[in-house]
Amino acid sequence: MKVLMVCSGGMSSAIVVKAIKQEACKKGIDLDIKAVGTGEFEDELKKENYDLVLVAPQVKHRMDNFKEQAAIFNVPIELVAPMGYTPIGVPKVLEQIKKYKK
Repeated sequence: MKVLMVCSGGMSSAIVVKAIKQEACKKGIDLDIKAVGTGEFEDELKKENYDLVLVAPQVKHRMDNFKEQAAIFNVPIELVAPMGYTPIGVPKVLEQIKKYKK
């Protein structure tokens, strides 16, 4: 499963993405997840076929814009809850992701 996480600059999401990858590996879930900043979002959607987009809490004010862009590529999109956007909250985010697993 391929997941794209978008945050302000891609830096804070990189920490969360690493924790999600580790948790997925522990649970035997095949997951390819990448973090990008808002400026890279549209280009990344054009380059790769993603199964899901996750939006970090700090950029939720741009959710409508992200939804429009994701809809063009027929990719579902979800907002990550603030509590999920920490290494401790990773299990909650992994549950969000699993809902879209094919």
